[in-house]
Amino acid sequence: MEPILSTLYVIAGFLLRLAIPLALTVVLIVVLRKLDARWQAEAHLPVLQAQKVECWKAKNCPPEQVAHCLGAQSELPCWQAKRQPNGYLLEECLTCEVFTKAPAPTLVIEPRRM
Repeated sequence: MEPILSTLYVIAGFLLRLAIPLALTVVLIVVLRKLDARWQAEAHLPVLQAQKVECWKAKNCPPEQVAHCLGAQSELPCWQAKRQPNGYLLEECLTCEVFTKAPAPTLVIEPRRM
């Protein structure tokens, strides 16, 4: 009886020290691969572009000023084209009616898939 009990203790020790951590590692690998596949699929979704607001028309800018305006030449909205090098918006943009009334981007919530 003693050798059988000792053998069971050794097997239980192997299960606790090796089999359970290996099983948890395999489960974690499967979950992370599914998550990575979902993120890869999301990365290939088309990016929705917002309609550009033509601020020079809303502000009634003269054609000479429009010719030199960064907002008119860029594909980005005017407040994005005129950002400072540190990424901050200009003070004039923060109070501009075109900026304050621009539609905010919306988040589309999709059902979870796993």
